[in-house]
Amino acid sequence: MARRPWWPWPAVVVIVAAAAAMATAAAAAKERLVVGMTLLPDAATTGAVCLDGSPPAYHLHRGSGAGSWLLQFEGGGWCNDVPSCAERATTRRGSTRFMSKLEVFSGILSNNPHMNPDFYSWNRVKLRYCDGGSFAGDSEFRNGSSVLYFRGQRIWDAIIRDLLPKGLAKAQKVLLSGCSAGGLATFFHCDDLKGRLGGTATVKCLSDAGFFLDVDDISGNNTVRPFFGSLVALQGAQKSLNRDCLSSAHYPYLCFFPQYALHNIRTPYFILNSAYDVYQFHHNFVPPSSDPRGQWSHCKSDPAACSTSQIVTLQGLRSAMLAALKPLEDEQRVGMFINSCFAHCQSELQDTWFATNSPMLHNKTIAELVGDWYFERGHDKETDCAYPCDSTCHNLIPFNQDLMI
Repeated sequence: MARRPWWPWPAVVVIVAAAAAMATAAAAAKERLVVGMTLLPDAATTGAVCLDGSPPAYHLHRGSGAGSWLLQFEGGGWCNDVPSCAERATTRRGSTRFMSKLEVFSGILSNNPHMNPDFYSWNRVKLRYCDGGSFAGDSEFRNGSSVLYFRGQRIWDAIIRDLLPKGLAKAQKVLLSGCSAGGLATFFHCDDLKGRLGGTATVKCLSDAGFFLDVDDISGNNTVRPFFGSLVALQGAQKSLNRDCLSSAHYPYLCFFPQYALHNIRTPYFILNSAYDVYQFHHNFVPPSSDPRGQWSHCKSDPAACSTSQIVTLQGLRSAMLAALKPLEDEQRVGMFINSCFAHCQSELQDTWFATNSPMLHNKTIAELVGDWYFERGHDKETDCAYPCDSTCHNLIPFNQDLMI
């Protein structure tokens, strides 16, 4: 009679499954592209420093296409007053001292043709974000020996100066992109980059989840206007905003909103955004101040938990987004992918950028439509139907807002 093994059979299954999971994880980790940081210590001589005075940084992965460059602004929210900026200066959002020195490149930054079909061979750069003002500020705050540096504009200048002799000066094709606060930064620097590279380079810009709306919340108040207004004033960001916009705006901070500035941008532009952008849903459309009893808490954490009346209210956010974009519908230089997924930032995540289960509009992934727009291969504007009609959505609700904004 054969002896039975000393462990029970279910345990064998668990062990085998665990081993398979570990092997899969190891294979996935091996496939990840991890890129080291390049610090710019000499940038301090021009005042180009993070909030705490540390040097700015970027990550560069060279591709095989020497004349093609993709620059990606990192996102990460903002600070609009001295206390919040001082706190931020002690984190990775305000200092390169606290940043990871290695970054994973995925999605639009991937070097795998199966994951990033149009841009995998380009030189790809991630600009680290440490100024709290979407790379737009140029001022400082002093209180005795304490100093906060709002030098986003100078950081942008320093990184571009460093990249020009490394091949950017001879670029033939360039895409300036960014996610969230970094997506907003693309609106501020799109025409500037085109001007620096001259007429021979094809320069285009992509904003992912950066189309922040000038919108009232559900209580009828507008909390984003005073926030951006205090940010622009504190950080001296007005100098970086579009001059044509400033000449016609009643208040300079209005030109911090893409819906007012985009009309004056001459360089071709692509807007990638969810009509139910999670960050704007949580912080601008239904901020905590508009929901003191927490009636929206379940809806915020899971769209399937939203009541019928809450879904009707949320359609107002989508309507505001579409109304702001409507004047651009006939602009040939502007491309769009406006889906109805509960998400924020979709170009850096492989699952949403280009994968077998990626969100799609008319059978095209985000990566495919962005590629069609950049290379002028055909139709480049897609707008989704209202939630919950889109079955390709992941309906992502980010639980760690610090990672997503």
